[in-house]
Amino acid sequence: MHGSSPEKSEKFVKMTTEPVRKLVLGLAGPSIVIMMTSAVYNMTDTYFVSALGTSQVAAVGIAFPLMAVIQAIGFFFGQGSGNYMARALGARDSDGASRMAVTGLISGFIFMSVIAAAGLAALGSLVDGLGATATIRPFAKEYITFVLLASPWMAGATVLNQQLRFQGSAAVAMAGMLSGAILNIFLDPLFIFVFGLGVKGAAIATLISQITSFFILFFYAARRKGNIPVRFRYFSPSAARYAEMFRGGVPALIRQSLMSIATIIINHFARPYGDAAIAGISIASRLSMFATSIVLGFGQGFQPVCGFNYGAKLYGRVKSAFWFCVYFSCGSLTVMSIIMALFAPQIIAVFRNDLEVIAIGALGLRLLCISMPFTAGIIMVNMMLQTMGKALDASIVAFSRQGIFLIPSLFLLGPLLGLTGIQLARPVSELISLVVVIPILIRTLKNLPEEKSAQD
Repeated sequence: MHGSSPEKSEKFVKMTTEPVRKLVLGLAGPSIVIMMTSAVYNMTDTYFVSALGTSQVAAVGIAFPLMAVIQAIGFFFGQGSGNYMARALGARDSDGASRMAVTGLISGFIFMSVIAAAGLAALGSLVDGLGATATIRPFAKEYITFVLLASPWMAGATVLNQQLRFQGSAAVAMAGMLSGAILNIFLDPLFIFVFGLGVKGAAIATLISQITSFFILFFYAARRKGNIPVRFRYFSPSAARYAEMFRGGVPALIRQSLMSIATIIINHFARPYGDAAIAGISIASRLSMFATSIVLGFGQGFQPVCGFNYGAKLYGRVKSAFWFCVYFSCGSLTVMSIIMALFAPQIIAVFRNDLEVIAIGALGLRLLCISMPFTAGIIMVNMMLQTMGKALDASIVAFSRQGIFLIPSLFLLGPLLGLTGIQLARPVSELISLVVVIPILIRTLKNLPEEKSAQD
C-alpha cells in the first residue's frame, strides 16, 4: 500500500464515510449533465441538419453506429482504467492508480487513431456497411469523414471524463464535456448556414468541439490538485494492466459495440422503406438515448461510490447506494416515458417536420417508452457488476440486452411485422433481458458480506 496526499486522504474519507445518498446525488448531478451532453452532441447536429432535408437527417443517423463504436472504445479504456483506479484509491494505492490512468489514456488515443485511419482508407465501404441508401450516401461520406478525424480526440475525452469521474471529480469532468457541447451548438449553425457547408459543416463543428473538450479535460486532469496527475512518464503498458482494463472495460465495450451492430442491422432492415424510415427511427432512438442518459449519468455517479467502498470492504454502503439508484432512476424514467409517449408526434416534429418521418418516429418512440423504466434497472445492475470487477456477469447482462435478444428479435419481428416489427424489437429485448438480470443480481447481493459499520 502506498502513501497518499492529504487531498487524496480527504477524498477517501469522504467517499467511505459520507451518507451514500448525499454522495451519489452530488456525483450524479454532474454525471447526468455529462451523459446528456453526449446525447446533445448528436441531437444538435440532427436538429440543425433537419433544415437541409430528410436525406441529410438520415445521413447523421447513419453515422450514429460509428459514434457508438468511438464511444465504446473510449468507455473501454476509460472505464477499464477508471474502475481499477477507484478500487486502487479505495485501497490507498495512488501510484498504481496514476500508472493505470496514463496507460489507459495513451492506449485509447493510439488505438482509436489506428481505427480512424482504417475507416478513412475504406470510407465508401464503411458508409455502405452502415446502411446508407444511394441518396443518403454522399451526405454520409461528408459527415463521417470529419467524424473519423475527430474520433481520437472524442475517445480521449471520453477516457479522461471517465477517469475523473471514478476519482469522484464529476464536476470537473462535466465542465470539460459541457464546454464542448455548448461550443458545438454555436458552431453548427455557423458552419452549416453562414459558411454554407451543409452536412460537412455539422461534422467540422463536432471536430472542433471534441478537440476543445479533450484539452480542457486534459488540463484539469493534469493540473488540478486532488486528482491523479497525468504525466506521460507514468505510461506503463503491461499485460497485467491491460488485463485489468479488460476486466473493468469489456462490459461497456460489449454494450456499446452491440448497440452499434444492432443499429446497423436496423438501418439495413429500414432501408427498403426509404430515407424517411431511417430518419424517423434514428430520431426516436436519439430521444430514447437522451432519456436513458439520465440513468447512465446516475449510474456513473454511483460507480465511484461503489468502487471506493467495495475496495474498502464497506459492502453495506455498496448495497445502500445501489438500491437508492435503482428506485430513483426507475421512477425518473417512468415519468419521462409517460411524457414522451403522450407528446411523441410533437417531439419528433421538432427535429423533422415531415409527416412520414413524424408518423414513423412517433410510433418508434412510444414503443421504446414501454421498456424504458426496466432499462434503468438493468443499467444499474450492469454498472455495479462492472465496478466490482465482475466482468463475466457484467458482460452477460450487457450482451443479453443488445446481442442475445435484440439482434434475433430484429430478424424475427422485422420480416414478420415489417417496419413496426423493426421498431418493436428493442423494447421486446429489454423486457426479456430482465429474466437474465434478476437471478444474477440476487446472487451478487447474496454473496456480499454484511457490513456492520455501513452508513446510509
